[in-house]
Amino acid sequence: MIREGLPSIINPFDENALEAALLLREEHGGEVIALSMGPPQATEALRQAVALGVDQAILLSDRKFALADTLATAYTLATAIEKIGDYDLLLFGKQAIDGDTAQVGPGVAEALELPQITYARKIQVADGKVRAESVLEDSSEVVEADLPAVVTVVKEINEPRHASLRGALKAKKTEIPVWTPEDIDADMTRIGKDGSPCVVIKTFTPEPRGDSEQLSGEPEDIAEALFERLRKQNIV
Repeated sequence: MIREGLPSIINPFDENALEAALLLREEHGGEVIALSMGPPQATEALRQAVALGVDQAILLSDRKFALADTLATAYTLATAIEKIGDYDLLLFGKQAIDGDTAQVGPGVAEALELPQITYARKIQVADGKVRAESVLEDSSEVVEADLPAVVTVVKEINEPRHASLRGALKAKKTEIPVWTPEDIDADMTRIGKDGSPCVVIKTFTPEPRGDSEQLSGEPEDIAEALFERLRKQNIV
C-alpha cells in the first residue's frame, strides 16, 4: 500500500461509531477515548476525532505493528484497551472501507471475552446493559448484553457531526500520545507480521474478460442497438 502523500482520514463507519459515543456521553456523561493503530500520519485522523469532541486520543504506532492482519490488529487493540482500563462500551464501525472484513470489532470482543452486538443501527444504554437493534440481511433483531460490551455500528445509526471551530483549535494544540508494543506490554509473537496467520502473497488488477463496446447516440437508438445485440446472442 502506498501511503506517501495521501491524507489519513477516519474510516467512515468509525465516524458513525464516534458520533454514537459522543451522543451517549451527552446522555449519560463519562469519557470518550479514540484509539487507533496505524502509521505516524494516522495522528491526523485522531486529531479529527479530537476536533469532533472526544476527550482523549491514543495512537498505537511502531514498525513492529506493521503487516498485521485482523487477528493481530484485534489483539493489539485489545491489549491497549486493557491498559486504558475502566471501560463500559467499546464502539467500532462495522468494517473498514479498505479491507471490508468486519472482523476487528468482533476480534477485540473475543480477545477481551466480552459480549458483542454487530451491525447496530440503534443503541440504548441503561441499568448496566446495552440494547441494540441489529441489522440482518432482510430483517432486524433487538439484542441486549451486559456491560462492558462491544458494539459495531452501521451508517444508518446516525449522521456524524462536523467539527466546531473551538474543536479544531483544540485538536491543533492537542498532543496525541503514541504507544509502542512495550508501552502496552504486548506479546511480540502476537503482533504485526509474526502474529498474523494471513499473509498477502500478491496484489494485482484483474485482466478484463471479453470484449467491450460503448454505444452512443440517442437513448432510443442505444436501446434498440442493445436489444438487437442481446437478441442475436439469444439472451432475449
